[in-house]
Amino acid sequence: MAVLKVKFTKTKRDKLAQILWILNWVSVVSGIVLFSLGLFLKIEIKKRNEVMAKGDINSVPNMLISVGVIACIINFLGGKICYDCSDANKFSRWKLVMLPYIVCTFCFTFCILVGALMCYTMRNELEESLYLGLRDAINFYKDTDIPGRCFLKKTVDLLQIGFRCCGNNGFRDWFEIQWVSPRYLNMASKEVLDRLKSNVDGKFLVDGVPFSCCNPSSPRPCIQYQLTNNSAHYNYDFLTEELNIWMKGCREALLDYYTGIMRSIGIAALLIWLFELSVLIGVRYLQTAMKNVLLLGDLEGESDGWLLENSFVETAKYNFNVIKNLGKANQISTVSGMNDPNINVQNTDCDKTNIATKSIPAAR
Repeated sequence: MAVLKVKFTKTKRDKLAQILWILNWVSVVSGIVLFSLGLFLKIEIKKRNEVMAKGDINSVPNMLISVGVIACIINFLGGKICYDCSDANKFSRWKLVMLPYIVCTFCFTFCILVGALMCYTMRNELEESLYLGLRDAINFYKDTDIPGRCFLKKTVDLLQIGFRCCGNNGFRDWFEIQWVSPRYLNMASKEVLDRLKSNVDGKFLVDGVPFSCCNPSSPRPCIQYQLTNNSAHYNYDFLTEELNIWMKGCREALLDYYTGIMRSIGIAALLIWLFELSVLIGVRYLQTAMKNVLLLGDLEGESDGWLLENSFVETAKYNFNVIKNLGKANQISTVSGMNDPNINVQNTDCDKTNIATKSIPAAR
């Protein structure tokens, strides 16, 4: 029994073909939107790839870009097909193409859904990439004289100023690394030497943060050194007073930023998926209705259209058997009782003659 069968008159078939022609061109625009969203996300990720570890974080923008390009091609072809389907004679040349087209469009529509869902499942990979990338960037903050790392100080400072953050997880991350370059340390100073000797790794560690961690909205001048020393500053209490530096870590700030972008892109991709799915359903009805009208032979009469010719279970079983039997068409059957007709054929002996020779009558 057909699933969701609908009866179409010639007028309804013509209107459906015209509407689908318009919707396919709208779908071309939606493909351009998907391509643009993927390109935008890729550019945003590339802007801060210095503070991101290498991973699969580009899989989502690459997916959206690919699906957007395919959407433009498929929907452009679909518009041409639907335009010709308003004429039964023109439909004949697309008759064998429409079913493969619908199958390919279904697979492509599924890819849009996958891309939309990936926007919501990418958070963990992005968080790990940011954590590792920011950790390395902060460790190399002091290496302003080393090629390949000299730009990281500027990158981290601009990042902390722009996103109002400090450190990887928070401002205390700067207490655990040497972020002051050795060239700016006075090795003749007893204080500097004592700090270097007090650390096992010989690092110059201070309870301070770079200037880019300072909050310019604070009424008090920025306290970026000796943050934990109450006696070093007038009227200051480290434990009770709110510090005038950014409290949020840059990993959290960047993660919130990219999560907001991907959430918006995911919603847009889901809406496009629903739109593409509705167009695909319409094309399927048009294909079956036009196919049935040709079988009936009355181009002006009514015809049935459906989503599936049989039930879901029967269709699934049929497709499963088709996939299961792929590649078996050329195999020789070995079923019991089925013998090769060329086996056990008696050979004829060309030297012996089984035909009786007629005797020649004797002359009288």
